[in-house]
Amino acid sequence: MKISTLLRHLREGILNIVRNGWMTFASISSIVISLFILGVFLLMALNVNNLADQIENEVQIRVFLQLNTDQAKIDQLKNAIGNIPEVSKVTFVSKAEGLDLLRKNIGTDLLEGYNGTNNPLPDSFTVEVFEPQNIAFAAKKIDAVNKADGTNPIKSVKYGKGTVESLFKITNAVRNIGLVIVAGLAITAMFLISNTIKITIIARRREIGIMKLVGATNNFIRWPFFIEGALIGMLGSAITVALLLFGYSQLVQVSQFQLGLMMIKLITIKEVGFYISLLLFGLGTIIGIWGSTLSIRKYLKV
Repeated sequence: MKISTLLRHLREGILNIVRNGWMTFASISSIVISLFILGVFLLMALNVNNLADQIENEVQIRVFLQLNTDQAKIDQLKNAIGNIPEVSKVTFVSKAEGLDLLRKNIGTDLLEGYNGTNNPLPDSFTVEVFEPQNIAFAAKKIDAVNKADGTNPIKSVKYGKGTVESLFKITNAVRNIGLVIVAGLAITAMFLISNTIKITIIARRREIGIMKLVGATNNFIRWPFFIEGALIGMLGSAITVALLLFGYSQLVQVSQFQLGLMMIKLITIKEVGFYISLLLFGLGTIIGIWGSTLSIRKYLKV
């Protein structure tokens, strides 16, 4: 295609947008509303997934040692646990540190009288794993390390058995539900926007018929509508992205303090802004082109 012909099609596509003001407004409004709802639910799904990751990453294994375990045995156990492939980090917590942590969690009144000389707590390890879903498997391997040692230096291995498995089921269900909702909204948005653009094309079917009767080729007729659909999709997507990112940035700023008190962290614009913009912009443009192409094909058979 010649550059002059392409420029002509581009000019006609832009003029069609201007000429058909109300239909263009309806198409752009449909794109903005549909993609905005999709974007809101997409951001919600991403934040829920991020929250689920935060909760899962807080899961740890506590390994309690027998009282009066000597330092050589503690070092040996730390190396053995650290060599387990699923384990990412092993932190030794002395009985004195454990007592201080317990005081912070439940208060000093209930632990009054306990000190370094009569501390009832054992030494322990806090064990973190690479993949939270492998925590039960890692706990079994730690128990195997204990059994392999003839002195059984480990008193117990705790990771919230039962509760952790239920937590993982809930977080996986939340992720799957969010994915289904977003996918459903994306499909709904595609058909809603496409149908709106189809109505715009149908309203101009007489114009298409006249162009066919005077000898215009299918490509000559199709290209301005093709460009018009792309421009409508791009314009609607740009408005959606601007509104969505501005509103979300304000939400993050306003709720940062309150959510921070509950240890909840929203995903920042820097983390998702580019990907959300690219997805919505691309989706809006593709739907605009798709709607125009499917709609005009019927009337090119005149």
